[in-house]
Amino acid sequence: MKIRAVILALLYILMYVNVISAQDVKRVKIYGNVRDVENSPLELVTVSVKGTVLGAVTNEKGYYTLNVSTGDSIVLVFRCMGYNTQERIIPQLSQDMRVNVKMPNITFDLGEVSVTASRRQMDMMESIDAGRIKTLPDPSGGSIESMVVTYAGVSSNNELSSQYSVRGGSYDENIVYVNGLEVFRPLLIRSGQQEGLSFINPEMTENVQFSAGGFEARYGDKMSSVLDIVYKKPKYFEGSVTASLLGASAYVGNSVGKFTQITGIRYKTTRSLLGTLDTKGEYNPDFVDLQTYITYALTPKLSADFMGNVSINNYNFTPKSKEVLFGTAKNPQKFQVFFENSRERDRFQTFFGALTLKYTANDNAQYGFQTSMFNSNEEETYDITGSYRQDLAEAGTTEDDIYSTLGGASYHEHARNRLNAQVANVGVFGLTKLNATNTLKFGINAQYELITDRISEWESRDSSGYSLPHTGTTVNVVSNLFSDNQLESQRYSAYIQDIFKFRTSQGIFTLIGGLRGSYWNYNREMIISPRLSAGFIPNTNQNLIFRLATGLYYQPPFYKELRVTETDEFGNNYITLNKQLKSQRSTHFILGGDYNFQAVGRPFKFTTEMYYKKLDNINPYTVDNVKVRYYGENSAKGYAMGLDMKLFGEFVQGTDSWLSVSLMKSRQTIGDTLTVPMPNDQIYNISLYFQDYFPGNKRARMSLKGILAGGLPVTISNRGWESFKALNGGRGFRTAPYRRVDIGFSYQLAGGEDRIMDRPFFSSFKNIWFGIDIFNLLNISNTNSYYWITDVYNNQYAVPNYLTGRQLNFRISVDF
Repeated sequence: MKIRAVILALLYILMYVNVISAQDVKRVKIYGNVRDVENSPLELVTVSVKGTVLGAVTNEKGYYTLNVSTGDSIVLVFRCMGYNTQERIIPQLSQDMRVNVKMPNITFDLGEVSVTASRRQMDMMESIDAGRIKTLPDPSGGSIESMVVTYAGVSSNNELSSQYSVRGGSYDENIVYVNGLEVFRPLLIRSGQQEGLSFINPEMTENVQFSAGGFEARYGDKMSSVLDIVYKKPKYFEGSVTASLLGASAYVGNSVGKFTQITGIRYKTTRSLLGTLDTKGEYNPDFVDLQTYITYALTPKLSADFMGNVSINNYNFTPKSKEVLFGTAKNPQKFQVFFENSRERDRFQTFFGALTLKYTANDNAQYGFQTSMFNSNEEETYDITGSYRQDLAEAGTTEDDIYSTLGGASYHEHARNRLNAQVANVGVFGLTKLNATNTLKFGINAQYELITDRISEWESRDSSGYSLPHTGTTVNVVSNLFSDNQLESQRYSAYIQDIFKFRTSQGIFTLIGGLRGSYWNYNREMIISPRLSAGFIPNTNQNLIFRLATGLYYQPPFYKELRVTETDEFGNNYITLNKQLKSQRSTHFILGGDYNFQAVGRPFKFTTEMYYKKLDNINPYTVDNVKVRYYGENSAKGYAMGLDMKLFGEFVQGTDSWLSVSLMKSRQTIGDTLTVPMPNDQIYNISLYFQDYFPGNKRARMSLKGILAGGLPVTISNRGWESFKALNGGRGFRTAPYRRVDIGFSYQLAGGEDRIMDRPFFSSFKNIWFGIDIFNLLNISNTNSYYWITDVYNNQYAVPNYLTGRQLNFRISVDF
């Protein structure tokens, strides 16, 4: 009892002393702003006094305030998910004090690879790290698009092409911007072999954002996706040289006073890769691309930017022979072709130039003027003469199969196609911060187009002395197509959108609403496109982010969509332009979100989005390899719906990897009765990007890219979607699933803290990397399209056109 009494007495004394002392303690205010490295305010940053329970959270302006007792030194700790924790020591606190902090993104440095935690995604744009392209095993030679196709909702069934489909849409439904300017592709490309380099130079790229739907009104009139690229403005001298069996590239950038420039040149040749195709011969593809981006500060508030591009792509091919094994284990078949006096020569030249003037009135207002010019000269010429034979294996034979001839024929394919496209743009844009929560963006644009198209192509076949098709005394070619058209028109567009951020007791909200309007004088169509998206972070769980987006997305016709194939009384097909063709329309409904969590002591993010797209005024099309052929009429309606999921995080500590899974269903009804899948109806798509390094040696690392995707619907050439219903007993026919694994190994020969870097020869280099890639590691024969052959009885057979096989690639990269 005495002990208890003593303890109680001591407690009363201590409480009394504390109360008296507290009456004499003076409290001061610590306040300030927290921003990221781009000087944007950071919300939800926790600011605390180390070793105490005192703390605060920044608001949407990045502002915080703390009431702290005066006295000895304290340590302020700033924490935010995705950013490096910052500490500030205040030696002695005697009066109110302002403490501003900049928080850099979390970065894990593995030599050449840096893994940076991304900002919280409150809108529909997802960030992509362009730095990963250098070590990505990519048969196309290194492109941003090769990374995009590993994201949820994006698919590609052709490793030779940089084109991709998003949520069931066509390749033409994706819009690409570089420094705020829309870029265009050649129009005559019909196969991945012809494709040159993507317009985007990854070595010159600083920032990449991508949206698979629900994007803002400031982005143009396309129905599926937007890829937004921003090039670097170097702060100091930098450069790189890379070489491999697929080509070479180099770039150099520097900054001198008010002037910055970055210039890159790329050369690509897929000669060794094309040698793995079934068609053997002399492949001579040569693709060259030169780009430059120059900026100059005319005054402290006015700057001028210039971007230029010259691309020359030549594809020359002399085929010798072709052998394809196909069919089933019970019914194996062999297709052989022997070519004579055959050659293909294609040439695609594009020129692009753009000038931008930007005026920054103050911290809250910026205005600009842009003008650009695009010119494309395209030539496709070929004469392919061959004799083919189709053999069927006899039943019961072993691996040394004995084949019996099923049929044979000779054929001749001829083309003399020319196209010239000129597109000129002029526009103004602006950004105004109305207040701390509202940012208004607007723009007006005018576009002039002049396209000249000359097409002359045909194919004839002969079987047992008869030309196919053979109808009595009349002999016709299998197919032909002629065009002599010119299109001259003007387009006008404008947009306005407001970005509104606010905080309530429930959490943080971001609303982006906008309106876009366009007019085309060729078909005299005016379209209005309202778009709205919202993001929400609940206060109860700040690891969750919810997103919602909806809007009308139109696809005004470009030249390809206008073309209608008509047949005269002699069976000749010629192209006319449908002046009554209207824009296709897609109504987007998207609901999704992110969940950030920790597992095995590492950060992860799980993203999921559900979507439904109502499609109206569809212009039906078929796909052969990468060639899209439209009906040229608004004769269909349909829908696309699905679920996209992605797990992103450190599968291996210190490296970023991700797994994407997409499920989709899309249908179109052509006319009133024909219901068929959309051409890019891919029921499932699973993609993996995985990075690792050897234990104890971070200089040696590995990158793996894997894709497993469902087969696509198949139509017979020049027969439209009616042929799909005629195949496989009316159930339709699909290609085999696309399965591919590419793997790359890299080793840092020199760089970082190496003593070798102090030697005179190496002192100018930052890093030297050597790599080995194995394309198509499992050597799976993927089918891209089919060649349809017909016997004298008009029976048709589908011979698969297989893509590339296993191939080894060596590369070296030097940074300085």
